[in-house]
Amino acid sequence: MSASPVTTELRAAVIALAKQAGAAIMDVYAKPFEVTAKSDASPLTQADLRSHQIIHSGLQSLAPGHPILSEESAITPFVERGKWRTYWLVDPLDGTKEFVSRNGEFTVNIALIRDNAPIFGVVYAPASSTLYVGAQNLGAHKQIGAGPLIPIRAQTKTPETLRVVGSRSHGSETLAAYLANLGSHLLIAMGSSLKFCLVAEGAADLYPRLGPTSEWDTAAAQAVVEASGGIVSGWDGRRLLYNTKPDLLNPHFLVYADRTRDWLKPLGTGVH
Repeated sequence: MSASPVTTELRAAVIALAKQAGAAIMDVYAKPFEVTAKSDASPLTQADLRSHQIIHSGLQSLAPGHPILSEESAITPFVERGKWRTYWLVDPLDGTKEFVSRNGEFTVNIALIRDNAPIFGVVYAPASSTLYVGAQNLGAHKQIGAGPLIPIRAQTKTPETLRVVGSRSHGSETLAAYLANLGSHLLIAMGSSLKFCLVAEGAADLYPRLGPTSEWDTAAAQAVVEASGGIVSGWDGRRLLYNTKPDLLNPHFLVYADRTRDWLKPLGTGVH
């Protein structure tokens, strides 16, 4: 069933909320900060928590009827969560490793999920004041600082030398083998959900992910990619979906826009 259109008013309100969270993150970033470890050994900072509090409170005011699932909140059991038709999916600080290493490649991710698919997403990189936003009915846009929203489109015709974006913090032997079979390419290292956004704005042709991610890592950026004309699919060729099972881990996936290429071919007989 199709979703209600996302209004420009809602888009503006969520953009403002993401920027407010980004300002809180940068306030922590500018000073010495403590890093603790969560139960899965991933890093956690005061910036994650402050961003979460701002976004959670803001979304509750904007859309009080929609549940909120955030990386920094208690996970609602699937027996209840599986009944959600519309909800917010949030990563208050995507790329905490990038935040800790101070390379600027971290983002605030806010997505609206309807019927297991992202229909609207905001990705904000506060260190560079760069924002990406996408909605099914409004298209995809990029904004730098206080400038205007500029329409962006993914590149549907790939060049001879592919521009492939990959994780700065999470490499793998399987990915190395895939890239070796891909042919002529330039590898661009990037952190957080900004990898999706490079494909969405036509600055990269492919983002192959052969490592673990969680649903809050990808939803907002997937909305941007899809609104830009791109595709986010599992290695089975199906659209990446959300909240369909008890755990919140994504399968391996591909982000691209050129539909004329067989992006699975370089995988060979590897694990899908």
